[in-house]
Amino acid sequence: MLPTVGFDRDAVVLIDQRRLPDEEVYLRCRDHHEVARAIKDMAIRGAPAIGVAAAYGLALGVRLATVEGEALRAEFEAMAAELAATRPTAMNLFWAIARMRSRYEALAAGGADGLRSGLLREAEAIDEEDVLSCRRIGDLGADLLPDEARILTHCNAGALATAGYGTALGVIRSAAKRGKVRSVLADETRPYLQGARLTAWELLRDGIPTTVIADNMAGFLMSRGEVNAVVVGADRIARNGDVANKIGTYSVAVLARENGIPFYVAAPVSTFDLATPSGKEIPIEERAPEEVTHHGGRRLTPAGVTVRNPAFDVTPARYVTAIVCERGVARPPYEESLAALAGR
Repeated sequence: MLPTVGFDRDAVVLIDQRRLPDEEVYLRCRDHHEVARAIKDMAIRGAPAIGVAAAYGLALGVRLATVEGEALRAEFEAMAAELAATRPTAMNLFWAIARMRSRYEALAAGGADGLRSGLLREAEAIDEEDVLSCRRIGDLGADLLPDEARILTHCNAGALATAGYGTALGVIRSAAKRGKVRSVLADETRPYLQGARLTAWELLRDGIPTTVIADNMAGFLMSRGEVNAVVVGADRIARNGDVANKIGTYSVAVLARENGIPFYVAAPVSTFDLATPSGKEIPIEERAPEEVTHHGGRRLTPAGVTVRNPAFDVTPARYVTAIVCERGVARPPYEESLAALAGR
């Protein structure tokens, strides 16, 4: 299991995913500003991993603070606001911040020392719970896959996108342990190439047969019978079951429906956003045009051309066969099944 993010001697330590697959380099973020920058710049990415990193960033920020009482509370809220502004679509980020805020309020009366140690324990608990959740998601999702599974996945929803093991790749890992995986097709996932760089790297390390394809090859290979299941992760799931995930997921879902292929979403309950009625209300992050116009420092497009770079799209619930979380499998109607799994 990859050590994606953790805490060590007053620093948040995370693998720099921008350097993969060529170099395995770890960053030491020595304050919450550096954690926020790592999230914004995609040194760490993936909704669950972002949430864990933010929790550690808040714990670190409070440990470094030199004030107490109401002044410390004000600093905490400023830290939370800075971290929340980094990736507006990732629900797990806001869930983790809310959980840390709740823990702060519960511990505040006990003094600064108890607050500092208690917040670090809470961040560690979020970290550990995410790994356990992913393993459970993997096992439940593996039950849904056929023998001789020929799986297509988009982006990276693996150990790198979580505290460890992964959501969509957790399903693939668990299925591979049972001997159910015949092959995996990993979309490149343009423009940031999370599939080509990260998913392929993870699965090859695990000895799972993986082939990288350009995003525009998926439909053709589905039509040739080379895919019998699609498994993806999610950054936010609305109350009606609409799913926000890495840009290109919607296209994959439509192609899967056209070819009669089940489309599964794997995500923890912390990704559910039951306060948001549908995908229309999910904020979609737009990233820098340079991610599209350049690659490896080299310009690919004419200078001055207009660029759109939405980081996510929304897959309507009607295209989703099932949503797998650590508490079970949700099926349509999602407004009922997601609420039941979330304990509402």
